[in-house]
Amino acid sequence: MRDLELVVDGEVLTATLLPEEAPESVAAVREFLPLSSELMHVRWSGHATWVNIDELDLPELPRENHTVYPSYGDLLLYPGYRNEQEMLVPCGPTCFKSPAGELAGNHFATLDTDRDRLAELEERTLRDGVLDVTVRLSE
Repeated sequence: MRDLELVVDGEVLTATLLPEEAPESVAAVREFLPLSSELMHVRWSGHATWVNIDELDLPELPRENHTVYPSYGDLLLYPGYRNEQEMLVPCGPTCFKSPAGELAGNHFATLDTDRDRLAELEERTLRDGVLDVTVRLSE
């Protein structure tokens, strides 16, 4: 059983939280879940999708386990240091950035999903636009 689930248009993707590597980020995520939102294709970062969480009142978070170049399925929490708050879902080669430049997000969880499935997810958001997503703790 995994710690976290992303439900994208009814399809469940599971992930493992990383409390030892990003304790404050994991605690913040646990506080705001469950979250119903939209999964969108990134405009600047390459092969990835993202969930806008700007409406949340996140605590001030330190940079922990942060990266600009996440791997496939490395979920990043970006608490809005220089850009809007978001959760990045890398689906292929990704350099996390915005019009403000490169951004480093906190790697707080890793999806337990193969690369082909992630590539299909990214292609769907590029082709079809916004998808419904729910992020929740596993039951």
